[in-house]
Amino acid sequence: MKVLHACSELFPLLKTGGLADVAAALPTALQAEGCDVRRLLPAFPSVLAGVEASGADLPLPEPAHALAFGQGHGQARILPGHLMGTGEPIYLLDAPDRFDRPGDPYLGPDGKEWTDNAERFALLSWAAAWLALGGDPSWRPDVLHAHDWHTGLAPLYLQLAQTGARPPAVFTVHNLAYQGLFPLETAARLGLPAAVMQMHGVEFHGQLSFMKAGLQYADAITTVSPRYAEEITTPEQGCGLDGLLRARRQQLHGILNGVDPAVWNPATDGHIEQRYDARKLGAKARNRLALQRQCGLEPREDALVFGVVSRLSEQKGLHLLPEVLDELFERGGQLVIQGTGDPVLVDMLQHAASRHTGRMSLRLAYDEPMAHRIIAGADVLLMPSRYEPCGLTQLYALRYGTLPLVHAVGGLADTVTDCSLENLDDGSATGFRFGDFSAADLSRAVRRAFALQRRPADWRRVQRNAMRQCFDWQQAARAYLKLYDDLTGREPPPGH
Repeated sequence: MKVLHACSELFPLLKTGGLADVAAALPTALQAEGCDVRRLLPAFPSVLAGVEASGADLPLPEPAHALAFGQGHGQARILPGHLMGTGEPIYLLDAPDRFDRPGDPYLGPDGKEWTDNAERFALLSWAAAWLALGGDPSWRPDVLHAHDWHTGLAPLYLQLAQTGARPPAVFTVHNLAYQGLFPLETAARLGLPAAVMQMHGVEFHGQLSFMKAGLQYADAITTVSPRYAEEITTPEQGCGLDGLLRARRQQLHGILNGVDPAVWNPATDGHIEQRYDARKLGAKARNRLALQRQCGLEPREDALVFGVVSRLSEQKGLHLLPEVLDELFERGGQLVIQGTGDPVLVDMLQHAASRHTGRMSLRLAYDEPMAHRIIAGADVLLMPSRYEPCGLTQLYALRYGTLPLVHAVGGLADTVTDCSLENLDDGSATGFRFGDFSAADLSRAVRRAFALQRRPADWRRVQRNAMRQCFDWQQAARAYLKLYDDLTGREPPPGH
């Protein structure tokens, strides 16, 4: 089985969110299951720096439908190569006028979206479809797997192709809220015919939606947890696309993301103060002390340390925090937050941090090693998200014996079992959940965390149970492989 994954980010070369982690781990897990997998990414500077060229360049032809991607499209080419360090094969879409830009892949230095994002990511989608149709004579995929709105036009370009056998397309929704919306008049520049510019095509409330294109024209749709797959078929979480998703429910699959143990493992993690495992949980305390010292918190052994590693946004529910902080600190808690995002929320958190010196640390950056130290050093990981397609940070926390405190939505509800009395009794508890998206219900969950802290034997049992949870990429890879087999009509290999 040959599979081409098209995406816009790849850990550790370029990361703005969980998409990069999935793009790194899922293809690798599929290879371990016998798939022949290649990735396609834009040749952003940091990605280009992590790839070693191999093989002849593949110049992109002028599209048959005269796709007007702008000056410089004639220089666009596919660069075959291998990832440095792993040797895994990769294609880079090299179009310097579109991708040779510093910083964020989606935003300019002014913090606003690049004005040519429609052309940039339509070009990525078109290149994915071209490769899927045999653009590389030495390797032709059986399945095209496109990720999020950045590649949402790829299934449509496949449908529009006039020549060649068309492989099936899988489209994965990592976050339905980010839809890639552009003015309708953009469509003509992207080679999209008038026939698709309507409600049953890619038109969305008077705009062109890349996300809707992926949902409408892919042969199968996946999202990153079973519960989120159900939630997005409802008006509450469907972001205006719930009707389409209900209509395509038979093609919609929820497959839970996993954890890469080579990156997230407290027994081997080189970023943390003291390595440990479920048999040596006492060593975790050294990571808490190191975190307190590094973040300017009072080095108290009895403090319950809460950690946040997140985008600072309304989606992540962090605007609820200021309403519970006074109680959290009065009960002896401490808080470390790392992230960047909404200026209004940042101002609120900065004000809170200034009022609670020694008890709260706010780090307005994203630092991967520091993320590991927070997850290893905290006692509780806070994820009060309004919605959460899957969430990876709570999965990392479970592996580190850091108990997640989550709003029971999406992948958070699929992966965290509340420390209720019955769950403590039967040994299934792994963290804390709250159901109503409100500061009052979040506060009740915080109080349950303090209550469990006063029962150290129970706390330790919950930690060990959390660390035993198995959310690995091999399970996800096998589910995807079955989906590929179903789409192509192939018999699964023995043992699958």
